[in-house]
Amino acid sequence: MAKINANYEAVYILNPELTEEQIAALVEKFKAVVEANGTVSEIDEWGKRRLAYPINDLMEGYYVLMTFNAAAAVPAELDRIFRINDNVMRSLIICKDQ
Repeated sequence: MAKINANYEAVYILNPELTEEQIAALVEKFKAVVEANGTVSEIDEWGKRRLAYPINDLMEGYYVLMTFNAAAAVPAELDRIFRINDNVMRSLIICKDQ
């Protein structure tokens, strides 16, 4: 029998030039996308960190780690939203169950 839900981790890097309010709004937006069809276990904001290489001429990024449990369609939708948002510099979603 196929799994209905799985555990995932999403790490995304936001533009460091955003204000605290803008960062909080984006984190809440991404959390709401997951909570529509899953549950968020933890959101760990790592804050501003130096990047290994420049991205869009920026040397820093605001890192966020989100752990959640959801159906297989949720990470695909979250990835789509990450890609269309200009303030998300990089993102990675992995399934912890595999």
